[in-house]
Amino acid sequence: MFLPFVLAGEKVEATLLEQKPGFARVRADALLEASNYRVRPQCRYFGECGGCHYQHANYQHQLEIKAAILKENLRRIAKLELATELIVRPSPAWNYRNRTRLKIQTQPEFALGYYKLNSHELLPITECPISSPLINQAIAASWRLGSRVDDEIQEVEFFVNADDTQLLLDVDCAPGISAEVARRVAEQMQEALPGVAGVTVRNADGKNRASAELPAIATRGANKLDYHTRHSAYRVSTGAFFQTNRFLIDQLIGIVTEGVSGDLALDLYAGVGLFSTVLSRSFAQVVAVESSPTSHADLFYNSPSHVKAVRSTTEQFMKTAAGKLQPNLVVADPPRGGLGEAVVRSLIGLGAGRITYVSCDPATLSRDLVGLLQAGYRIQQAHVVDLFPQTYHVESVFHLVR
Repeated sequence: MFLPFVLAGEKVEATLLEQKPGFARVRADALLEASNYRVRPQCRYFGECGGCHYQHANYQHQLEIKAAILKENLRRIAKLELATELIVRPSPAWNYRNRTRLKIQTQPEFALGYYKLNSHELLPITECPISSPLINQAIAASWRLGSRVDDEIQEVEFFVNADDTQLLLDVDCAPGISAEVARRVAEQMQEALPGVAGVTVRNADGKNRASAELPAIATRGANKLDYHTRHSAYRVSTGAFFQTNRFLIDQLIGIVTEGVSGDLALDLYAGVGLFSTVLSRSFAQVVAVESSPTSHADLFYNSPSHVKAVRSTTEQFMKTAAGKLQPNLVVADPPRGGLGEAVVRSLIGLGAGRITYVSCDPATLSRDLVGLLQAGYRIQQAHVVDLFPQTYHVESVFHLVR
């Protein structure tokens, strides 16, 4: 039974919502016996908003739940019992996000918010406790702007720099917006919201409005930020992928890059170069592969001379690279869909002594590990890096050697 917002051991009165072969969906109506781990949610929208899932559990128990989910996926899909300790890296539980995307409606009245749980219905919100303080200031300022917000605006993404002092806005507007109206939108939002370094306005295509690859119709101010971490500084353009937990970026970089060196490292799904920039200090050469034009442009800019920034999908690159490269280390940080069978086969063909797999989905990680373990790799270290407190998303890093 899928029973959200209920903890193990609790007793509830519930309503059956959906019955399918093998599973059912259930809604809790009344809590009869509460777990000792249950806490009062900090966000007034919790349970109705689709963003957070675990605010009813204390943070230590959230980490225990995520570790258990990862181990259960490894057991069920990869038929694997971890022989090494699972190292759990906690995060500050609130205000950790450096990026959030909100829906906007202007008729019949202004509203700004997220989708409701399991729906595409707008839930108006005036604050988001998991987002940075500056993002929350921008949310409040957007409400003050209210009815003056242009009718063409449909979505806005807020992205802040490392010290939460500068803000980039990525605004999606209705299809067919003119350049004149787009410039007015950019000017209006830069002047009304605090800390705005720049605004990019895009003409939404109605299918993938969140795509960073949509062409910009107007830009006011900057369209990139310098993001400084303890390990390095990165140029991050509007819409480029960058890790969202502003407190754990340095820990994540350290887990992936420390204690490794050699002649060649291969960084797959490289983004703006979060790992390859640092790996370049301990490897004679780094090849970094990224398919997004926006992220690849930043990767190229952020890369020192002995980092080769390749614009390609990982699957296409690996078709041509297998047998030609002999990396000492491969770092792979794929999207939620994981590596997939073709990339796993190509990775095995490279014969690298070490593979570091950064995963945001325990199920696809477990699936991909099957092939890698059968090819002779073993798990040297396993980490849960809690990049997404209050949510069910599980980020992990696995170090594989053979």
